[in-house]
Order: sequence, then C-alpha cells, then structure tokens
Amino acid sequence: MSEIQNSKQYDLEERTFRFAKDVRRFVKKLPKTISNIEDIKQVARSSGSMGANYIEANEALSRKDFVMRIKISRKETKETEFWLRLLDTGDNKELEVEREKLTKETIELRKIFGAILEKSK
Repeated sequence: MSEIQNSKQYDLEERTFRFAKDVRRFVKKLPKTISNIEDIKQVARSSGSMGANYIEANEALSRKDFVMRIKISRKETKETEFWLRLLDTGDNKELEVEREKLTKETIELRKIFGAILEKSK
C-alpha cells in the first residue's frame, strides 16, 4: 500500500514541478511591461512554492506539519491563479489560451490539495 502512496506522491511532486516549469516558460513570452515584470516575479514564486510545500508535506515530522504544508500548497495555488489572471498578454490569442490552460491546472491542483486535506481529517 505504501508503494502505491509513494507513487501517487511522486506523481503530484512531478506534476507541481512541471506546472512551475510551464509557468516559467509562459511568462518568458509575455510583454515586458512594468506591471508584468512585477506580476511575473509573484507568479514565479507562488507556482514554485506550491510544489516545494508539497514536497515538504511528504517529509513532514507530524500530522499537524503535514496538514499545514498542504494548506500552504492549496493557498499558493489560489495565489498563482490570481497572478496568472493579472498578467497582461497584450491581447495575444495564443498566450490567452496558454494562460487558460495554466489557470485550469491551478484549479485542478487546488481541488487535489483540498481532497488531501479532507482525507487527512
């Protein structure tokens, strides 16, 4: 059973890592406006923090620590979605589609973290 859990943990670790990399690839394509430069810094931080806190949760020393890290991961998904929505794509349709895909992934990840929290009660 723990082998299956570890596989699932690894998959979510990898998924959050890929997401953070995808966000970084996306922001490199955006117009370099003053507001985008600041918002890009924020979205890069929050998208990476989501996965980093999930990894920390998997190494938690206690159940309380685990729950707190998962809550932080969920919070970071909400923050990432916010920053993604603020980014200016310069009305580029391809970038809009890419942003929508990333936003949908934040929603899915938030639901996953929420489900983990429910199961941890």
